Formats: sequence, C-alpha cells, structure tokens
Amino acid sequence: MHDDELLTVPDVMARLKLGRSTVYDLIRSHRLPSITIGRARRIPSSALDRYIRHHLEEAA
Repeated sequence: MHDDELLTVPDVMARLKLGRSTVYDLIRSHRLPSITIGRARRIPSSALDRYIRHHLEEAA
C-alpha cells in the first residue's frame, strides 16, 4: 500500500498560497484530484506534488 498523506483544503491553500475558492475550482475542474470522506474533502499529497511539478515543467 502506498503511504500518502491526505491534506485538507486549508493545507493546500497554505502550500499554494491560494484562496479557498481557487483551490475548490482546481478540485471541481479535476486539475487537482481529491477524495471525499463523509463531508470532508482531502487531497493526496502526491496529487498536489504532481500538480506543482506539472506547472513547473510547463513554465520551463
């Protein structure tokens, strides 16, 4: 099993220095994969790392 930390939306907001609505827009548009556990939204840290890496490569 892959050991992957699950981040909250505020965790992602802090790491990307973005607002709540922007993070939810990324989730809604499937640019940032997430899972829902009950009413809680969680983003795997590996998904956030892939998102960041993709944008760094795109900018290069």
